[in-house]
Amino acid sequence: MAEDWEAGGFGLYVHWPFCTAKCPYCDFNSHVTRSVDHDAWRSALVSEVESVGQNTNGRVLRSIFFGGGTPSLMAPATVDAIVQAAHRTWPVANDLEITLEANPTSVEASKFADFRAAGVNRVSMGIQALNDADLKALGRMHTADEALKAFDIARSEFQRVSFDLMYGRQKQSLTDWESELRRALSLGLDHVSLYQLTVEAGTAFGDRYAAGGLRGLPDDDLSADMYAVTQNICAEFDMPRYEVSNHAKDGAESRHNLIYWRYGDYAGIGPGAHGRLTTNGQRIATEQQRMPAKWLTGADRQSNEMLSRNDQAVEFLMMGLRLTEGVDLPRYEALAGQPLPEDKVNELVGMGLIDNTETRIAVTDQGLTLLNGVLRTLLAD
Repeated sequence: MAEDWEAGGFGLYVHWPFCTAKCPYCDFNSHVTRSVDHDAWRSALVSEVESVGQNTNGRVLRSIFFGGGTPSLMAPATVDAIVQAAHRTWPVANDLEITLEANPTSVEASKFADFRAAGVNRVSMGIQALNDADLKALGRMHTADEALKAFDIARSEFQRVSFDLMYGRQKQSLTDWESELRRALSLGLDHVSLYQLTVEAGTAFGDRYAAGGLRGLPDDDLSADMYAVTQNICAEFDMPRYEVSNHAKDGAESRHNLIYWRYGDYAGIGPGAHGRLTTNGQRIATEQQRMPAKWLTGADRQSNEMLSRNDQAVEFLMMGLRLTEGVDLPRYEALAGQPLPEDKVNELVGMGLIDNTETRIAVTDQGLTLLNGVLRTLLAD
């Protein structure tokens, strides 16, 4: 009998924790350092792949994702070594997706051919904005011109190229965002990630906001209008939303991220990486040591938490509601031991927040703006 994770597949996430500078909005596990011992990191990451493989032997690996931090700062030889270790450790899908996140500076773009030779076939570029003033305000190290040149280089090297844009920036008007998004989509993308700027506690932006700075952020009405315009323009370009913040042409969806959202299993290696692994029928949440120097020593590298069936059902619902395709109701019931409450489902359908069929529920466009409330309603005792 198939285990639950098999409905989502199996992937590998590799976290590279280093950056040349810390962006003021970033709350990821990233660290600025003057030097990196690439040989030591290559050896440690390959060893971790082999260690994970001991508990996942025989699984078909569907994706590898190099995230960070700034993975395009990795030595291409390190990427190559990890990819080769993955091939030795697991059978791989014929269409194995290997994604690397990249900053669009000229220095990093110069390494694209070497990353392709190492097996990378998809790049996700952190462009974030298409004008220099906003890039500077966001703490980015590239100009708009550099970003577009790097994008052209990437398209010449890789089968698939995606990039991120951030909206809801300081003093950004609805017209500004509409013009910028149309310009981006006119480049011939088949995938784009579109995020509203979120001010996170503990970041430089968070500190500035708490002190009364960071003026010119959009109010709720403008944020809602920006989100609506985003959906409409992407639809015009035949790039509908398939997840809250991700848009793609048919067949160009991120296969790795779909493993997360469809609640498959994934091994997370590298400082601060999270994972979900099923062993002997028990799903385990894994988290690796966050501090790079400590992680590299190998001591107490990973902590594990056993997830109850109810924990799994909640996570499955949280992830699946982000997807346009929605949530498989029989799968939820098998995890939770009971179906979603019919009265709550009907209430949300009546409010126009979810659609419901016999076997699936999916959040509507209106419901996405109230996603946390939809989740709370469905899980209310």
